[in-house]
Amino acid sequence: MMTRGSRFGLALGGGAVLGAAHIGVLQALDEAGVEITHLAGTSMGALVASLYACGLSGKEIEAVAGELRWPDITAFVPSKLGLLSMDRMEATLRRHMGSTRMEDLRFPLALITADIATGEKVVLREGDLATAATASACVPGLFIPVEREGRLLVDGGILENLPLSPLRKWGTERIVAVDVHMGRRFHRPRNLQEILSNALDMALAHQARERISDVDILITPDTTSWSRGQMEDIPALVREGYRVAREELSS
Repeated sequence: MMTRGSRFGLALGGGAVLGAAHIGVLQALDEAGVEITHLAGTSMGALVASLYACGLSGKEIEAVAGELRWPDITAFVPSKLGLLSMDRMEATLRRHMGSTRMEDLRFPLALITADIATGEKVVLREGDLATAATASACVPGLFIPVEREGRLLVDGGILENLPLSPLRKWGTERIVAVDVHMGRRFHRPRNLQEILSNALDMALAHQARERISDVDILITPDTTSWSRGQMEDIPALVREGYRVAREELSS
C-alpha cells in the first residue's frame, strides 16, 4: 500500500489512445499524495509524463486530452518517410509546455525513442521537451520521423515499450509501472485488422512481462473494450486507469 508522502519512480508505457488510462492512474496517485521523484515514458506514456512533469495535474491532463481530435494533431504530408506530419502534435504540446527544457523540470524525466537509421534506443533526458515527447510518440511508417541532433527518431515502443531502464539506471528505490497491454483479454479474430491488433498486443505484453521482475507495483488497466485509435474512448480509459490504480493503492 502506498501512503501519503511515499516517493516512487513511475514508468508509463506506450499504447496510443489506450495510454489515456495513464491519466486516471495519475489522478489516483495525486489523490493518494504519492510523490513521484523520477518519471519515464514511452509513446503515449511520454506525452502524459511530459505534461505531468511540467506541473499539470492528472485532472488538467484529462482536460487537455478531452479536447484533442486527430485533425487537430496530425496532417497528411506526403513524404518518402511517412504519411502524416507530427508538427501539429508538437504545436499542441508546446501550447502547454512552452519552450521548457527537460533538464529544468521539477524532477528527472526520461523519454524513450528509437533511431530508425541506426536501430539504437535513444533515451532523451535533456533538450526541448515538446520535441522529445513528439519523437517518442512518432509511430514509424505512419508519421514522418522527428529529426533531432542528426538522428531520425521514432516511437520508442519498438525497443522498450515499458520504460523501466531509466528508472533502474537512476537507482530508484521503488518503481510503479503502468502497462496498458498486459491487462487486455484476447478473442478469436474476425478479420485481418483484429489479427494484427492481437499480434501487436501480444508482442508488447510479452516484452513488458520480461522486464518487470523488480517492479514494486504493477498497474495493468483492462483496456480490452477500447481501441488504440478512437479518441472518443479517452474518458472511459481515464476512468479505468483510475479504478485499477485505486485498487492497487489500497491493496
